[in-house]
Amino acid sequence: MLKHRGFPGRLAGTDYQFVIRRPNPKGVTPITERARFADRRPADRRADAGFMAALWRQFGDQPFERGNLDAGRLSWLFGREVLPATDPFDPASYEALLVIDEARARASFPGVLDD
Repeated sequence: MLKHRGFPGRLAGTDYQFVIRRPNPKGVTPITERARFADRRPADRRADAGFMAALWRQFGDQPFERGNLDAGRLSWLFGREVLPATDPFDPASYEALLVIDEARARASFPGVLDD
């Protein structure tokens, strides 16, 4: 499992986790597409925006390996702002390649990618 050095471990001042420390001994948690509804809590929205900002700072528009990025946090963006970079895509692999859909990310998180 690739560890992304310099990537924030969590959203500052919260318990919203961005990375995992070690591989899951029971198997890789698959990335799934989670629906984001308009009535989500503001803290959840801040966590999504903070994670997207960290992804953009670290990887930009280049494909990146899932590695130690948290599957739960990725799942909130997967299928919209974060897309599979390869076909076939294995959602239960630490080596899976992902890419940010810049246009969709800018529309969903205005101002976040401008840093």
